[in-house]
Amino acid sequence: MNDKPLKVAVLGCGSVGSQVVRLLQEQAADLTARVGTRVELAGVAVRRIDAPRDVEVPRGLLTTDAAGLVAREDVDLVVEVIGGIEPARSLILSALDNGASVVTANKALLAEDGPTLFEAAEKAGRDLYYEAAVAGAIPILRPLRESLAGDRVTRVLGIVNGTTNFILDKMDSSGAGFAEALEEAQELGYAEADPTADVEGFDAAAKAAILASLAFHSRVTASDVHREGISEVTAADVQSAREMNSVVKLLAICELRDEAVAVRVHPAMIPRSHPLASVREAYNAVFVESDAAGQLMFYGPGAGGSPTASAVLGDLVTVARNHLAGARGVGESAYADRAVLPMGETRTRYHVAIDVDDRAGVLAAVALAFAEHDVSIQTVRQEGRGDDAQLVVVSHEASDAQLSATVEHLRGMEIVREVTSVMRVEGTSE
Repeated sequence: MNDKPLKVAVLGCGSVGSQVVRLLQEQAADLTARVGTRVELAGVAVRRIDAPRDVEVPRGLLTTDAAGLVAREDVDLVVEVIGGIEPARSLILSALDNGASVVTANKALLAEDGPTLFEAAEKAGRDLYYEAAVAGAIPILRPLRESLAGDRVTRVLGIVNGTTNFILDKMDSSGAGFAEALEEAQELGYAEADPTADVEGFDAAAKAAILASLAFHSRVTASDVHREGISEVTAADVQSAREMNSVVKLLAICELRDEAVAVRVHPAMIPRSHPLASVREAYNAVFVESDAAGQLMFYGPGAGGSPTASAVLGDLVTVARNHLAGARGVGESAYADRAVLPMGETRTRYHVAIDVDDRAGVLAAVALAFAEHDVSIQTVRQEGRGDDAQLVVVSHEASDAQLSATVEHLRGMEIVREVTSVMRVEGTSE
């Protein structure tokens, strides 16, 4: 047992930070046994000393001087859970420059400027761990970074945002519209007062960038990720999926395509037989496909103070052990340096609902529009008659650019009153 305690500074004492502080205090004896030395709080940086908190922090540990805290010579490890780009980036860089390792849950910063942080950690000879940045308590980043390091990952398909999964699950189970389901999510605390980051896919896109970077050993940023949210998903879309024995989910999809990387976030229909279809309410799940291991699925609570703090503490123990051993963990792996495909070159499938005139030759004309763009039709069915006539077409796989061009072609046809729904289809074999 090492006699010198390991000093930890925590930046932020909100829903996650307060739970990190609580676990550090309540599990002090266990952490000592796991790490090999005492783990002590050096300080907790907050915006306001007197703000109400979910956990009692000794007043002498609270400070509003985050920059001064991370620059202290006695701080061995910094936990960053304040979020956002600045001042988080500057504080992390300062911590590394001053000799401390860092554990962070900041997906937005990692997705925007991860390379800068990784390079600073490499230069300082310190660790930068971030398991809590994706999918809360679910251990997904370490398996990608370490357990599957000897394998070739080909696809990562995930539900990585609990708010949107709750909304879509409620729309599926109750028939509610988007606005109604969002209101319920806000009342229950699953959605923020301003839900933009969640429902427009920004949160999921940041996580997709991190997953793709790890899975494919290439630098992928949030700006590389094609992003669509769920605010345009209608009750009719969800009902149409139900008629196909499918559900609508907001998916983060990371794929290898001819040794290039394709990364996208958008709502999609997946069959109810797919493992991700059974992920309910605010839970997350990530489905990984690799050459040797085959198919793996990671499931659990993807957000919340305690689950996310659990992932933070897991990283903290690993980094603390490395510190005592005078070693570093696994750093950034970007050796493959694969190109990122634009969305137009990504291959996918479409479900298209079209209001059409109910007259002879309509089906042939619609089929010809698909054929002109070299898109093969897998299934087609007609619903209703007369003014209520609607064609529902599911395509075979084609490039997204071909499918988008087909939809624009349909919208310009005289026999088409309206293209009422366009949604991608995932999780089915051709």
